[in-house]
Amino acid sequence: MSLIKWTPMSLDSFDEMDRFFDWPTNMNISAGFTPAIDVWQDNENVFAECPLAGVDPKDVNVFVENDVLTIQGKSEKKTEVDEKEYYRKEVRCGSFYRSVALPTSVKNENVKAEFENGILKIILPKQERVKPKKIDVKIKS
Repeated sequence: MSLIKWTPMSLDSFDEMDRFFDWPTNMNISAGFTPAIDVWQDNENVFAECPLAGVDPKDVNVFVENDVLTIQGKSEKKTEVDEKEYYRKEVRCGSFYRSVALPTSVKNENVKAEFENGILKIILPKQERVKPKKIDVKIKS
């Protein structure tokens, strides 16, 4: 009788699990993309920048709810074909959606967003921290 080495999970199993969790991108069910985003802060504001080259600013929506910044929109596919000399130009396309938890509370009503040179820039004014209020204790006689 020969002995068979028992291995509960081989490295191939981990690769299969990785592929399973990546299935939407591997199977091209969605032609969307996930844009990168930079978030930083100073004493007064939180700032966010998201490069969206080739995206029409009219197709971009920005939301702030419960101190979570959400950017969503879509980019149309652009294709050019010439009969004599065939070439094809593709720019990333599809819908995109990105949510990021903010490092502090912000004033939703004062958030500003602008689109300049293919970069979405968002300024989120910080909410003032509630200062503790001293309450005098009255002594009853």
